[in-house]
Amino acid sequence: MMRIDAPWLQAASSRRICSAFEARDYQIYFVGGCVRNHLLGQPVTDLDLATDATPDLVLKLAEEDGIKAIPTGLNHGTVTLVLDAMPFEVTTFRTDVETDGRKAKVAYTDNLEEDAKRRDFGMNALYAAPDGGIKDPVNGLTDLQQRKIRFIGRPEDRIQEDYLRILRFFRFHAWYADPENGIDPEGLAACAMFADMVPSLSKERITAELLKLLSASDPSLAMASMAASGVLAHTFPGASTAALPIYVHHETRLDLTADPIARLATLGQDLESCLRLSKVQQLKLSDLRKQYASAGEAGYRLAENAIMNLAINAAQMGTEIDTKMVESAKKGIHQIFPVSARDLMPEFAGKALGDRLQELEERWIASDFSLTRDELLA
Repeated sequence: MMRIDAPWLQAASSRRICSAFEARDYQIYFVGGCVRNHLLGQPVTDLDLATDATPDLVLKLAEEDGIKAIPTGLNHGTVTLVLDAMPFEVTTFRTDVETDGRKAKVAYTDNLEEDAKRRDFGMNALYAAPDGGIKDPVNGLTDLQQRKIRFIGRPEDRIQEDYLRILRFFRFHAWYADPENGIDPEGLAACAMFADMVPSLSKERITAELLKLLSASDPSLAMASMAASGVLAHTFPGASTAALPIYVHHETRLDLTADPIARLATLGQDLESCLRLSKVQQLKLSDLRKQYASAGEAGYRLAENAIMNLAINAAQMGTEIDTKMVESAKKGIHQIFPVSARDLMPEFAGKALGDRLQELEERWIASDFSLTRDELLA
């Protein structure tokens, strides 16, 4: 049997959690992303566990052992245990009884294999026992080694259990697949078959999944596959992925941080109606789409977002970015308009004051920020 020796597996909090289950003869396994990412050599951020103990027994166990328990998802069999400030999301082995593509009615089971069969992709159905021993009920290790995103069982069945798995298919392809192997044809065909069901999902779920996809190192191929399958058109009518790979190229060249909102801006206008963005995200998206008369003005208006703004506009036009434009934008970032309203009062007031300030500011920007306060007032 394959075994892993991960730091999070050996942590005192993990050992105490597992010991609490084992002392009562319950099965307990780490599962999903923590196992997958460890085997891929990628960071592990969340610790999910699966057990045959039902939620009420998990809550009782936690109370008896002095472990903080939060009933975060009792309808789905999930209790979050918190120990040493570390959350452990513990979910009872489940099997689906009834699904409508958005919500599932589940039944608990004591069978790990049954629990594995209802998960989405093979690489997400790897279980690690407290001693590090790996259980692989659906041949997920092979998928992991081949960097292949494969639905467990019939793709159509997995998708009809939760239509969000359509977007997850492309997200996991962007994050974990080997691009040289291409995209799984059976999975892609199933996603295309049910593409018109994506709009039935909540905007919150669509937004979260899309932003995770766009946070991948290079989401271009996955987004292009979304477009080719018709999923993108059903999710964001009118969106285009043509500028995205060009923008990612500019990111690399300009040493920009991969930003999902900036990448979203390359897809087109009016996507907000299909999403649930925060006010901060909406404002940033609006700023990044703006066009200015000069790179210097972009820097002055947008500060740290200016270079991304230039890269987005260049990507949409299919052009490179002149290094002089970048330097001009960086210069603009540090400029402070030398005239204040007080300098124009009482000669100007009300709307006339605002108009005069705007006129002087435009002249100052057009001069490449060279006009002084005295020259502007003169």
